Amino acid sequence: MTKPSRILLNALHAKSGGGITYLRNMLPRLAADDRLDLHLLIHTDQHTLFAPLPPSVTLHEVNFRQGFWGRVLWEQARLPRLARRLGIDITFSPANFGPLFAPGLVVLLRNAVEVGRNERLMIKRLYWIALGFMTALSVLRSRRVIAVSDYAGKSLTFGLVKKSAGKLSIIHHGIDPLFTPGAVGPANPPFLLAVGDLYVQKNFGTLIEAFALVARSYPHLSLKIAGRPVDVDYCKHLETVVQRLGLAGSVEFLGEVGRDDLILLYQRCRIFVFPSIVETFGQPLAEAMACGATIASSRTTAMPEIVGDAALFFDPSNAEDMARNIVNLLEDDMLSRDLATRGALRAKKFSWDDTARHTADVLVSVE
Repeated sequence: MTKPSRILLNALHAKSGGGITYLRNMLPRLAADDRLDLHLLIHTDQHTLFAPLPPSVTLHEVNFRQGFWGRVLWEQARLPRLARRLGIDITFSPANFGPLFAPGLVVLLRNAVEVGRNERLMIKRLYWIALGFMTALSVLRSRRVIAVSDYAGKSLTFGLVKKSAGKLSIIHHGIDPLFTPGAVGPANPPFLLAVGDLYVQKNFGTLIEAFALVARSYPHLSLKIAGRPVDVDYCKHLETVVQRLGLAGSVEFLGEVGRDDLILLYQRCRIFVFPSIVETFGQPLAEAMACGATIASSRTTAMPEIVGDAALFFDPSNAEDMARNIVNLLEDDMLSRDLATRGALRAKKFSWDDTARHTADVLVSVE
């Protein structure tokens, strides 16, 4: 029997949102693959995020001063030595970049650095510039590169590698099988739903502007936004927009929502609206499709690739265009049902089992 490849899964960058969703779904599936001897590296602050772990996963907890640069310095200086001490064959870093001198580096491209163009504060722009620089270095140093979409593969490799050269693989995320259409139709009174952590990339300010236009004709409609308040300044900006437009009683910020409640929201919403400016995949899009939601989405970056013909598309920078497409779906029940049906069918293409199997194939190919 061939000896399993010893994999160090570098989870130091997983704090919330897509990074946590990815690892929670991938860990048990990768751990079940006989070709892999899986080791998980986390900071002590992350312990509760991944418990309980599959029995076959070996956990390594480290402690250092948190923060972007503290994490990068520890990762670049200390992690390679730890990996060699553990006899690691392959270091898998699912966060755009990883330890440049670790054995068998493989990175997952999932964070769009274009977000930095929309930041108003210089300190935040510098963060995205640093992320882009580290991503480029990691792409050059990696043995293999995985991207979560064609868009991510093109935009985050900076022309440094070509898919045809065999270094780059496109592997989409999956969908939890619990995300399925509900037996009950949209809630009454009806509501629009948006899902995503609250920061500038998600473009909720423009969505609220668009909702104000829609509400003129549909005063009983409300807007629910589910997501953690990640960027405090941006959250204050959104609250200001809501107050300025007189929508305090119609726009509800739900905060972080658990999986079961989120599924119910997808199933009961009248329209799921995805106004994001930049996405490399867009997990809420895939989940909304799986739950049979009618979708209105941005037509930029990876969104058309993921949703296909199962959404009505709009320009995310144009509140009038966004509102016009939402109204079209509110007025055309046949179109709304057709898009929901297409979405539920398309969602079957996205499976975490497939994602894990293809990812494991890439990892064992490094040796």
